[in-house]
Amino acid sequence: MAPKTRAYVVLIFGIFVVSWAAILIRWAGEAPPLVIAAGRLLTASLLLAPVALTQRAPRELRALGRRDQLLALLAGLALAVHFATWITSVRMTTIATSAVLVETNPLFVAILSGLFLRERIGRLTAVGIGVAIAGCIVIGLGDLSSGQVQLTGQVLLGDLLALIGGLMAAIYFLLGRRLRQRLSIVAYIWPVYTAAAVVLLALGLFTGQQFTGYAPVTYLMILLLAVGPQLLGHSSLNYALGQLSATLVTVAALGEPIGSTVLAFVLLGETPSLLTLGGGVLILVGIALASVGEGGARDRGQGAG
Repeated sequence: MAPKTRAYVVLIFGIFVVSWAAILIRWAGEAPPLVIAAGRLLTASLLLAPVALTQRAPRELRALGRRDQLLALLAGLALAVHFATWITSVRMTTIATSAVLVETNPLFVAILSGLFLRERIGRLTAVGIGVAIAGCIVIGLGDLSSGQVQLTGQVLLGDLLALIGGLMAAIYFLLGRRLRQRLSIVAYIWPVYTAAAVVLLALGLFTGQQFTGYAPVTYLMILLLAVGPQLLGHSSLNYALGQLSATLVTVAALGEPIGSTVLAFVLLGETPSLLTLGGGVLILVGIALASVGEGGARDRGQGAG
């Protein structure tokens, strides 16, 4: 199999695996979101530890300057908040809405890059941001008109938490973009996953969360989250980046909320409303436009250099 063909296969596999995250969270039963998030990151970091410690990760980390070490800790903090808010949102709103809103992170990347990195936002990217914002408004209107008056406040809070999760993912990505220039993939994700796990464990203990005493199926779902979406899923996307353009991988990753929505319909009986579907389509189109715009801007910048 040719390397590029293999990359396409791995990319499709990665998107399919990541799409299971919201389903596994629902199946985790009575465990609070902080417990699920902490368990997912802690398990992933422990599974990665033997690989990281037997490779060159410790040497790479020691060679980092103090500022980059701080950035790695901040990346872990952003990742912890991302999972804490998003996993909470999955329990408060529909999987379709949560999965789509958390995938707005490329839009936040474009906005934050323009604000803090002085990277110019192109016209197509700006149009994409506007279309995606319109989609968020449509989803909010759909939740308000869902008829579940007693749950409206909870549902809208779930929508907001999913958006915050997307923002935190964008910050995590921007910090990682700098650190990945100096670190291999394992040397980067292992300390970041570990830092995120420590933050989530500390937050869980501070808020009085119970980490033991749940049904065996809950711990099985946490293990599957760590092995599947966290390690296999994200590693597959990172592998695809070695053969395919970042723009293509980013746009292809928009299949995750589609996959999550289909799985939720088949396995959980969640039927998204027409407004949710319409808003989701607008957001996905907006992200695709923004990703293509960003990719074109990078290509023009490289050509000019």
